[in-house]
Amino acid sequence: MTASEERRAALPANQPAVFPALDPDNYPRHALHAAERSWPETNCFMDLWIEVIATLGHPPEAMLGFTVTQDFEGDQATFFKVPTADIEALYGLRHQELAVFERVEDHVAVQIARGRLCLVEVDGYYLPDTKGVSYRTEHGKTTVAINRLDIENRTMEYFHNAGYFVLEGEDFDGIFHRIPGDDGEFPQFLPYSEFVKFDVAPAVADPKAYARKRLSEQLALRPKDNPLKAFAEVLPEQAASLAGRPFSAFHHYAFNTLRQFGANFELLSSHLDWLGEDGTDARLIGEAMKSTQFQLARAVTRGRFDKLAEQMVPAVEAWDRLMAGLDSKFSG
Repeated sequence: MTASEERRAALPANQPAVFPALDPDNYPRHALHAAERSWPETNCFMDLWIEVIATLGHPPEAMLGFTVTQDFEGDQATFFKVPTADIEALYGLRHQELAVFERVEDHVAVQIARGRLCLVEVDGYYLPDTKGVSYRTEHGKTTVAINRLDIENRTMEYFHNAGYFVLEGEDFDGIFHRIPGDDGEFPQFLPYSEFVKFDVAPAVADPKAYARKRLSEQLALRPKDNPLKAFAEVLPEQAASLAGRPFSAFHHYAFNTLRQFGANFELLSSHLDWLGEDGTDARLIGEAMKSTQFQLARAVTRGRFDKLAEQMVPAVEAWDRLMAGLDSKFSG
């Protein structure tokens, strides 16, 4: 018997799950998370929505037109998140804040029993799927979508990043702050939580027609000036500030700049491909950000930062071409 089969055999009879058939050991991640992509993971919010929507049998590519609005915020790229209005219109999903006034796992159990998926902000330190990154080495907030929860046996199955996973035992205790404090009491921590309702029919009959309309609307909201050019102008100075600091500083900076830009525009390329349009320049930006991340790591190691702005030129030029091309087809 496999580990997955043993786990399932130990589950209480009729234990509820939003998606009962999912198996962490045999979960097929969506093509937007394929290993051969430049950025197989984007950010915790987008990644779990991609997998949840794909699990429902809908195309996650349909919701990605909003990525044209990404900007440079001075010290970071916009942390891109799909608008809730698009999730509801395209897929019939409503998500709203979950009030947490008792233990969060008890609230989650109630919602799962009602067929609702809970999105909970947790500490990545206790997520085994982040082994080699932050698991048991670094504390930091991230969001998971909890599909199955067994409080008595301290087991949780969840969507996170590019897949579907399980945790148990001490990791379960850590996630839900069930580790006793010095006074012997379990500390109360009230994380930001949401829940998703699946009881609304999608308002959109033709997802591609809706996506084209939304892309036109989002283009009007894009940055007036090239955000990659603005980033390139300050990259050498910001990179220099990483010299001599722990590697975690490089990781956090790269995640919030190069990875967010790269993943955002690679998703835009997939959106355009899905619409039957040319995603080449958006894909080029994603690839250029990956290359620049390697160059950033080398520059920090060597203490030479003068070539980083030059490294960004292909991405800067691709953004200009991309927006001009989209304007010609979707604006107005």
